[in-house]
Amino acid sequence: MTGHTADDSVDTASATEVYARLYGEPLFSIPQELYIPPDALEVFLEAFEGPLDLLLYLIRKQNFNVLDIPMALLTEQYLSYVQGLEHSSFELAGEYLLMAAVLIEIKSRMLLPVPKSTTDDEPDDPRAELLRRLLEYEKVKKGADTLDQKPWRERDFWRPLVTADIEVEQVLPQVEPEDLVRAWQEILHRASLNQDHAIIRETLSVRDHMSQILRQLQGGQTKTFTDLFQHHLTQGDPPAILVVHFLAILELAREALIRVTQTEPYAPIYVRLLH
Repeated sequence: MTGHTADDSVDTASATEVYARLYGEPLFSIPQELYIPPDALEVFLEAFEGPLDLLLYLIRKQNFNVLDIPMALLTEQYLSYVQGLEHSSFELAGEYLLMAAVLIEIKSRMLLPVPKSTTDDEPDDPRAELLRRLLEYEKVKKGADTLDQKPWRERDFWRPLVTADIEVEQVLPQVEPEDLVRAWQEILHRASLNQDHAIIRETLSVRDHMSQILRQLQGGQTKTFTDLFQHHLTQGDPPAILVVHFLAILELAREALIRVTQTEPYAPIYVRLLH
C-alpha cells in the first residue's frame, strides 16, 4: 500500500479551486444552503469607543428614556453583547466587564426594598451616577461629531504651496505738468494750515491817553467830544484803543482837569480845560 502524506493532501487541495474557508477548512464547492453556523461569526466591539458608548447605543436603539432606564432589560442586552468579546479579546473585554458589574450592582440595589427614612428626603436613585456619566458622555460625543463634520486641513483638503519665480517689470506712473501743479497747491494749502500765530498783547495805558487829550486842549481850545476821537478813527485803531481813550476822558473829568458841557439834550458835547 502506498501512504499519503500531509503534503499530498495540500497539493490535492490546491489543485482544486477553493471557494471559501470555514473554521480554517477549505470549501471546494459552493454550499447548497445559505446557512452559516452562528459560531462562524464574531461580534467585534472595537466599533464602540468604550462601555459608555455601548450603553448609549443600546439606550438609543431601544428608545429608552435616559432618565428612566429599565436596568433589567439594559443589563441583559449589555451582557449579551459582551459575551462574544470575552473569547476574542480578553484585554478589550476588561473595561466592558467592569461596566457589566456596575450594571448588575445597580440592578441588585433596585431589587432590594428601600429602608424607611426618618426624614422626608427621597432615597437616592442607584442609577443617578450612571445617568450623570451617560449625559456628560453624550454631550461630549455630540460636540466631537460636530467638530468631525467640519473639514479638516490635510484630511479633507490640502493647502497648495507653490513657489513661482515671476519677475514683474515695475511700471512707473505717467506724470503730467498739471499733476505737479496740483501737488504744489496741496503743499501750499497744508503749509497755510500749519502756520504759527504769534499773539502780542498790546499794552494800553489810560495815563498816556490822558496826556494826549490834554495836549489837544492846550491853549484854551474847546473841542467836541467827537473831535477827541477823530485821530484814532482816521488811523483805523481797534475798539480797545477807543475804549481806553474814552476812559481817559472820564478820568480827566473825575480829577477836575477838564470840563464836559452840553447846552441841551442831544446837543453836541464840548470839552475844555479847567485853569
